[in-house]
Amino acid sequence: MGAQYYGADSENGDRIDDPSEDALFMMISDLNDSDNTFVVVQPDEDDPVWFASVAVLDKGGYEIVRRDTSRKEHEVTTATSINGIAHDLTTWMAARDFPGRPTKQVSEF
Repeated sequence: MGAQYYGADSENGDRIDDPSEDALFMMISDLNDSDNTFVVVQPDEDDPVWFASVAVLDKGGYEIVRRDTSRKEHEVTTATSINGIAHDLTTWMAARDFPGRPTKQVSEF
């Protein structure tokens, strides 16, 4: 069946549909500098408008790329905390648009 919203794929072929923060943490923890150097998260659709990637840096740490063409966003950062990266990506992805997902309504009191 495929992902409902997005999937995470690593260089070594691992895939997790709709990964949780914990699943992203595990995938990033499994990265190394030889044969599993990156993870890409993107909508499970043809020609996705956004993606996020995490790649191992040669001198330690990780490069994080977030790109959303529908919002004209493109950010490249570095970090060393896998926990922080997984949390930040989960928060960022939650703000993306997904066709068919109900929009959040704000109630006024």
